[in-house]
Amino acid sequence: MKWKELEFKEFVTLQRGFDLPQALMQEGEVPVLGSNCIIGYHNQAKVQPPGVVTGRSGTLGVVQYIDVPYWPHNTALWVRDFKQNAPRFVYYKLQTLNIDGFSSGASVPTLNRNNLDNLKVTIPSVDLQCRIASVLSSYDDLIENNLRRIKLLEESARMLYKEWFVRLRFPGYEHTRNIKGMPEGWEKKKIEHVAVVNQSSLNNSFDGEIEYVDIASVTTGQINETTAYEFRDAPSRARRIVKHGDIIWSCVRPNRKSHAIIWKPLENLIVSTGFAVLTPLTVPTSYLYYFTTTDEFVGYLHNRAGGVAYPAVKSSDFEDANILIPPETLLKEFNEFVTPIIDQMHELRSMNYKLRQARDILLPKLMSGEIEIESF
Repeated sequence: MKWKELEFKEFVTLQRGFDLPQALMQEGEVPVLGSNCIIGYHNQAKVQPPGVVTGRSGTLGVVQYIDVPYWPHNTALWVRDFKQNAPRFVYYKLQTLNIDGFSSGASVPTLNRNNLDNLKVTIPSVDLQCRIASVLSSYDDLIENNLRRIKLLEESARMLYKEWFVRLRFPGYEHTRNIKGMPEGWEKKKIEHVAVVNQSSLNNSFDGEIEYVDIASVTTGQINETTAYEFRDAPSRARRIVKHGDIIWSCVRPNRKSHAIIWKPLENLIVSTGFAVLTPLTVPTSYLYYFTTTDEFVGYLHNRAGGVAYPAVKSSDFEDANILIPPETLLKEFNEFVTPIIDQMHELRSMNYKLRQARDILLPKLMSGEIEIESF
C-alpha cells in the first residue's frame, strides 16, 4: 500500500503546555505530564484524551501517550490537532523522528516546535495507521499488564513486612511478651553484623567481558538495562562484583530510592562503585531488602548524606544502621512467603525486557513500511 510524504506541519500541530507551578497543584486525579513523565496530579484538566505529549524543555525525545483527561505542563508540547491521523500511530511515529535533534540551548535543551514544520514525514492511510498501531500496542498492553502484576506482588510483600515487623502483628504476637520495647526473643544489631557491605571488587588483572550496571540504569526496585563491555574498555567505576541475593543501593541521592535485588544475574554482572552492595550473611535477602527500603531507612540515609550538589552516603552509613532481628523461625516463615514473590517479579521484569526489545525492533520497520502489516 502506498505511503505519502508530507511536511510535519501537515502531519500534526504541536502546542506548548500550560504553566502550573508545583505550589499551585491542587490535590486531584488529573495527571500533569512534564517533558518525560507524569510529574504530579491536579484537580483540573486542560486537554481531553487521547493525548500525545513530548518534551519541550529539559528532556527531549521522550513521547508519552495518555487516554484520560490531562494537563500538559509548560515543559512539554502536546498534539493539539492530529489532522485526522490515528493518535496511537502519531505516538509511535514521533518516536522515530529524532525530534530531540532539533533542540536549541546548551545548558537546558529546548525544542522550538516551529523548527519541525518542514521536516519530511511519510505516513500510510488512516486504516493502515490503526493496524500498525494495534500491533505495537499489543506489546505495550502486555508490558503494562505485567507492570500492574509486579506492583500488586510488591505491595503484598511490603504489606506483610509492615504487618509483621513494623506493626509487630506477627504470628503468635498475642502470646509474646514485650521486653524493653521489643518482643521477647528479638534483638537489635548493626547491619554490619548481619551483612557485608561491598564484599568484593574486580581488580585490573581481570580479562573478559562484563555486563555493567550504572546508577542511571536503576530505578526503584529494578535494573532497567545492562551494558556489555570488554573489561579493559569499561568505565573506571565498573568494579563492584555482585551475585544472586545481593542488594544494591545507590549511594548518590538516596532519596531517589535507586535500589534493587540482584536476582538470577547475567554472568559477570558488575555494578558501579557508586552503589553500596549488601550481601546478607545471617538474614535472608528478602528481609534485608524490605528493611533497607522502608521510608524510615530511606529517611535515615537522607539524613546521613553529605554534599550539596550530589548528596551521598558511604558504605559505613549502611554498616552503622540498626536493624531489628526477629527469631530465626519468623525470618524463615517470612522468607518462604516472599521469595516466590521476588521470583515472580523477576520473571515478569525479564519478560518485559524482551517485549520492549521486540517492540523496539519492530517500531522503525513498521513506521517506515519496511515490514508490511500483512505479515502479522
